Amino acid sequence: MIWKTERDEVMTTLANTKMKGFVFLFWFSFNKKQITHPIMIVYVVPKWFFWFSGRPSLLRLVLLTAPIALDAGVPITVQTTLVKPDHRWARTTSVAQGKWAAARAAEDVGAFLPVLAQVVALRREEALALADGGDAYDALLDDYEPGATAASLSQMFGALRPRLMALRDRAMGADHQPPALTGSFDEAGQMALTRDLAAAFGYDFTRGRIDKAVHPFSSGSGSDVRITTRTALSDPFNCFYSTVHEVGHAAYEQGIDPDYALTPLGRGVSMGVHESQSRIYENQLGRSAAFTGWLHDQMAARFGGLNIGPEDFHGAVNRLHRGYIRTEADEVQYNLHVLLRFDLERDIIAGTLDVADLEEAWNSRFLRDFGYAVDKPSNGCLQDVHWSVGLFGYFPTYTLGNVYAGCLHQTLRRDIPDLDDALAAGDPSPGTDWLRDRVQRHGGLYRPREVIEKACGFAPNEAPLLDYLEDKFAAIYRL
Repeated sequence: MIWKTERDEVMTTLANTKMKGFVFLFWFSFNKKQITHPIMIVYVVPKWFFWFSGRPSLLRLVLLTAPIALDAGVPITVQTTLVKPDHRWARTTSVAQGKWAAARAAEDVGAFLPVLAQVVALRREEALALADGGDAYDALLDDYEPGATAASLSQMFGALRPRLMALRDRAMGADHQPPALTGSFDEAGQMALTRDLAAAFGYDFTRGRIDKAVHPFSSGSGSDVRITTRTALSDPFNCFYSTVHEVGHAAYEQGIDPDYALTPLGRGVSMGVHESQSRIYENQLGRSAAFTGWLHDQMAARFGGLNIGPEDFHGAVNRLHRGYIRTEADEVQYNLHVLLRFDLERDIIAGTLDVADLEEAWNSRFLRDFGYAVDKPSNGCLQDVHWSVGLFGYFPTYTLGNVYAGCLHQTLRRDIPDLDDALAAGDPSPGTDWLRDRVQRHGGLYRPREVIEKACGFAPNEAPLLDYLEDKFAAIYRL
């Protein structure tokens, strides 16, 4: 989910409403690719305050959200060349995305790198202007995770990497290897069960729907949040857990206090916090031993006998496996894929890694972290669309979401000691209700780290995630 895109869609919808001035002013202040214009100061702002003078409840909301706008507003140091009428950014990224798709299909990295270099140059120019002498990468991070810094993430990720690699190596080298689920599972049955799973995890079908698509995603906000999923006859887990993941995103949007609708508070506060909801729904709740026992029985009843029992079923849901693709990675190795991207894109923005050397750097790092070589570019540096559209600074929010989820899960288990009893009955609501109260209802009211700290009572850190993963996979692999 990319809430900036959704913001622009909302603005289009609101263009002719009486709240246009209010919403526009605040969205404007959150858009770092714009510049404060004199017309806004001389003409719009006085009319805005006059309109609100007779509406004290809305004026209160303005005063409440003003610090957010001031804190995260537009630095006027952004150069006019970045927004001049020739639309360099829009044109370059539009071309780059097409070149990326063609290069990926042709397995030809060289066809993509020249236009990627243009994207990087523009993004670096913007970042340096926004950074105002600081770390340029921090300015890019701020688009997706306000307050995060490259230095703090490097320290956190540096602590994650060795323990994740050690756990992966121990598990994949263990004598006991969980068996896989085999068989064919019809599409209609998968879609029926996936809708039941969505409802169990609190998805409100009166404010959304689930459909099939090539790639799972969720979009919308508040009263209309829609989900897509996909099916594969031999891999029902892909459908089920893609859906639960997207329900986590959707539940965040559906759970925001309705009083915040059409304001800067009426959205998820950051991509990391958003990802924390999807990951805790999918992994800590959905892939737990208690819940997978219930899911095993549901699948056995709906699809006929399964080739594995409930205990092995939990292992099958959580099996570690070799692979090149981030989105298909298991729970332990997923973050290693993200850390690779974080380090490379940080070097690219800093200018210490030339775009021309990206493929070699990627392949070398992948071999070092995963122990086998990349077989083709579409499984390597061409697999993700993000860089072609300039989303530098986005990747680390995936792992930050996992870290946040680890903190939330630890606190949730402390507060609800009998959670497994409900999960074993197919009822995640004690956990999802807790998340709605502690995280989701606040929307954009607090800064990202503040949301997690208020929910957990401690500053977010990587230790709870690592402890959870090591305990879980030690049990599955009998380490």
